[in-house]
Amino acid sequence: MKLNFEYGEGVMPAVLPDSTDVFIPGETVADPPCLPQTWQALYDATLESIRHPVGMEPLAALAHPGSTVIFVIPDIVKGGCQPTSHRRVAIRACLDELFAAGVRKQDILLLFSNGLHPRTSEPEMKQILGEELFGEFYADGQITSHDSEDYDHLVDLGCTDHGDHVLMNRYVFEADIPILIGHTQGNPYGGYSGGYKHCATGITHWRSISAHHVPRVMHRPDFTPVSAHSLMRDKFDQQGMFMEEKMGKKFFCCDAVLDTFSRQIEIHSGWAKEMQPLSWKTADRRTYVHWAEKKYDVVVFGMPNNFHYGDGMGTNPIQMMQALSAQVIRHKRVLAERCVFLVSSVCDGYFHEERWPYSRELYEMFQRDGMNTLPDMNRYGELFATNAEYIRQYRFGGAFHPFHGFSMMSCGHIAEENTSAIYIVGARQPGYARGMGLKTRATFEEALEDAKRKYVGENPNILALPLTFKRGAVHLCMKNGSHTDGSDSVSHPCGG
Repeated sequence: MKLNFEYGEGVMPAVLPDSTDVFIPGETVADPPCLPQTWQALYDATLESIRHPVGMEPLAALAHPGSTVIFVIPDIVKGGCQPTSHRRVAIRACLDELFAAGVRKQDILLLFSNGLHPRTSEPEMKQILGEELFGEFYADGQITSHDSEDYDHLVDLGCTDHGDHVLMNRYVFEADIPILIGHTQGNPYGGYSGGYKHCATGITHWRSISAHHVPRVMHRPDFTPVSAHSLMRDKFDQQGMFMEEKMGKKFFCCDAVLDTFSRQIEIHSGWAKEMQPLSWKTADRRTYVHWAEKKYDVVVFGMPNNFHYGDGMGTNPIQMMQALSAQVIRHKRVLAERCVFLVSSVCDGYFHEERWPYSRELYEMFQRDGMNTLPDMNRYGELFATNAEYIRQYRFGGAFHPFHGFSMMSCGHIAEENTSAIYIVGARQPGYARGMGLKTRATFEEALEDAKRKYVGENPNILALPLTFKRGAVHLCMKNGSHTDGSDSVSHPCGG
C-alpha cells in the first residue's frame, strides 16, 4: 500500500506491505460523541457544570462585590482556538456568573499559564480568546501571562512533605477566587492535561518543575506506558494541593474532556482532587483506545516542521527526540520488544534559535565530554536554568525557558530505552540525527529493508500512524488488554 506521511511543510510517500495496519486518531476508532457544537448548547452545558461543581461551592456562592478573580488559562499548545473552544465558552459562562454575583470587571485578571513555555504573545492571546474577550480585557491591562522569572510576582511557598520546592504566581496566590480553565486531553506527561497538572506546570517555577520533569521521575517503570497513576501525576497533585493549603482556598476548576478535534465531550467543574477522577472516566474511553490485535515490530509516522511546541519541532534534534519518545510513551502497550521506528523528517539543522535559544548549545554539549546518554546532560540543568541571557530571551523574546530543554532530553532518552532502532527518513542534514543516536536513510523503503535485515525479520508487524502529530493523540492499547496493566499497577502514597 502507498501512504503519505508528514514531512516538513508537505508529505513523503511510502510504499509499505499490504498487511500494514493503519491508525488515524478520530477515524479508525470513533471518539465518544461530542456535545452539540453550537455556542448556546456548549454555554448551557458549561453553565450547568459550574453551577453544580464537585466538592466545593458554586461560583455564585463564592463570589460577592469586591471579590478579586483570576482566570488561569492554558497557552496555545493545546485546547483549540475555534469560536466554540472550551476556553472561550467557559470564561464567558464564569464571567456571567461572577457579574451576576456583583463582581466588578476591574477586579478580574486573565492569566495565561504558560509555565516554562514562551510567554503568550498578543496575537496568540487574541487567537485563543477571540476578538470579543480580548477586546473586553486587554485594553485595560487585564490580560497577562505567567513569568516564572518575575520574582516580584512569585510567592515562595516552601517545600511539600515530599521535598518539592513550590513557587507560584503571586496574582493567583492573592486572588479571592482562582479559576483554572483546563482540558482533560491525553498527555504523555502524567496521563492528562488539566486538573492539578495545570497549576503545577503552568504557574510555577523551574525549581518546582524540576521535581517531576527529570530522569528520576520520567525514567521510572510507572511513567512508560503513559498512566494517570504515576509518580509524576502524584507530584502534580501534591504540588497543587500544597498551593491550595498555602492559599487557604481551593482552585475552582472547569475542565473539558476533548475529542480528536478539541471539541467538548463533557464538562466537569469543582475541586480538582474530586473532579479529576470523574473527568478521567470519560476521557479514558476516548484516549485509551483498545484496538490492537497484535504487537508491532515496526511503527511508521512522519514529523511536520511545525507542531505541538511550534515551528522547528520536527527539525530541532532535541525536540525531535521528545516527539519520538512521546510516541513510545503513548503506544508502548502495543509495541513489540524489539520495535523499530521509521520516521520522516527534513532534519535540516533548523533549531529555531529565537524559540529555543539554548538548544544548539545543548546539542553540541551532548556530542562531547563523556555524554553517552541524554540523562548524562541532566547535571547541567541548573547551569542553563540560571543563564541570564537565556532567561532574558524567555521573559522578553518569545523563547522557551532554558530548563524546558532538560525535560525534553529527559523524555528523549525514553525512545532509546524502548526501541531497537529509530530511522530518520529524508534528513537533509543527517548528521544532526546521527548525533542523537538515530539512524538515517533516504527513503522509507530503504529504512524498512535495513530494519528487516538487522532487527525485525522478513515479515514484521507494521503499524502506520499518519497524522499522528496533526490530531489530538490517543494512547493505543491491546484490544483485550487493560490500560492499567503492568507498570500502571505501581502504587504511590498520593494516589493519582
